[in-house]
Amino acid sequence: MARKIQVKLILLLRSTGMSQRAICKSRHMSRSSVSEVFRIAEEKHLTYADVESLPNSEVYTMFFPDKFPEETTYAAVDYAYVHSELKRPGVTLKRLWKEYKQRCTDTGTLAFGYSKFCDDYSAYTASQNLTNRITHKPGYAIEVDWSGTKMHLADRVTGEVIDVYLFVAVLPFSQYTYIEPCLDMKEASWIGCHVHMLEFFSGVPVKIVCDNLKTGVTEHPKQGEIILNETYAELGTYYETAIMPTGVRKPKQKASVEGAVGKIASAVIAALRDRIYLTLDELKKDIRTELEAFNAEPFQKRDGCRLAVYESEEKPFLRPLPAVPFEMAEWTYNRLVQPDCHVVFEKNYYSVPYQYVSKHVDIRAMQSTVQIYAGDMRITSHPRFASYMTNHYSTHEEDLPEQFRAPEWNDAQMLHKAEQIGPSTAIAIQRIFEGVKIREQAYNAVNAVLRLEKAYGAERLEAACAFALTRFHSPRYRQLRTILAEKLDAGAITKNEDSTESGYIRGANYYSHLVSEAGEGGDGR
Repeated sequence: MARKIQVKLILLLRSTGMSQRAICKSRHMSRSSVSEVFRIAEEKHLTYADVESLPNSEVYTMFFPDKFPEETTYAAVDYAYVHSELKRPGVTLKRLWKEYKQRCTDTGTLAFGYSKFCDDYSAYTASQNLTNRITHKPGYAIEVDWSGTKMHLADRVTGEVIDVYLFVAVLPFSQYTYIEPCLDMKEASWIGCHVHMLEFFSGVPVKIVCDNLKTGVTEHPKQGEIILNETYAELGTYYETAIMPTGVRKPKQKASVEGAVGKIASAVIAALRDRIYLTLDELKKDIRTELEAFNAEPFQKRDGCRLAVYESEEKPFLRPLPAVPFEMAEWTYNRLVQPDCHVVFEKNYYSVPYQYVSKHVDIRAMQSTVQIYAGDMRITSHPRFASYMTNHYSTHEEDLPEQFRAPEWNDAQMLHKAEQIGPSTAIAIQRIFEGVKIREQAYNAVNAVLRLEKAYGAERLEAACAFALTRFHSPRYRQLRTILAEKLDAGAITKNEDSTESGYIRGANYYSHLVSEAGEGGDGR
């Protein structure tokens, strides 16, 4: 079955300014598929904002109706009615669009997206020589930036002055503001501030407008091909919001946050200028207090305050937050899947579906999770081992090939075979199984031990296991092979035949260094 084109994802990336080439490269999509979506979007005058609330299947059908034939005619909008209703107190374009969308749902017709709804209203007012009353759309944008003015901490021991940078975010419609102090302006701080900002605003806007800083934008040439920092782009995808950098040297494109920075300098920074802070937490606490007062201060030229307008008019139009906040990820690319269906990450082993053996995959590691991707498709995920853990296996049984569950691989049969050889062999095999979480992980090691019977016989293998158990908790193939090759098991056999000490040809201590040397270079089997 042919794979469906990810139309909605392509539109989202297109809305961020990414080129067709950049989308193909970053998402491993075919050039023809991306080009086709771009072409249809231009023909239909559709943007991501038009389809963001629709399921992927519906968006796909909009672009490729021939593959899924159904009626795709949009319901007409009475913009004369819209303009008249906007004159009434508390009525916004967002509310009127929701009412229009509900009518479409009730009648079984297709509704325009919010962005096109607004654009067509603007065109209507222009054609009728009417005044478009919408300056900022509620819940539509958040503007973000670093404040040019810094605050400071004092080192408790040396007295050294430590710079503190202020992250500032503003909702243009309500002017509701968020501030967070940071010790640096690196990527982790930038991304973390965004996560905290969205939690503070209790919702997600259609777009986030930022400056062309390196922690957010990798490339923004004059021709307009914008390439976002990978983690920043991932954050936008996770929250389903478009990251929209301003034009180079065009601060007016985010005038709200630029103006807020100046107001914050006098309202917050100046208010705390005479206080000495020893910790960032202390500073955060006082900034939050001043910020609450700033947002509650009455407007000079309009009714209410930032908090009141945000609560009553803007918050309802922000989209809900995901259940779990975004978590920064570390990417590792082109890792080879080994024949045992595992891939190595930080000296630990994570299973991958057996179909990907000998292929290369990408690893997305977060604080608590390791996700494995083939192209842009996530194929499995595992809990992440702690940083101090090495040579551990995380294995999903369903990732293993069918032969691992065939009779010749049955662990009960292996244990029965070991018991037939002798009690020491049975103990050695059982301890190998006890050392893994998924019993299939031990199959290779166990079979390697049992195959020693063919080369040396059951009696010598049992004696070698008995000898090895006096030196190792869980002896493996390499130790046992060394014992047998050096005939270290001979003493154990002689003792079984004669209970007197005279039966020992050589004592175990004589050969202990050989066994130890064998154990130091063990291969895990």
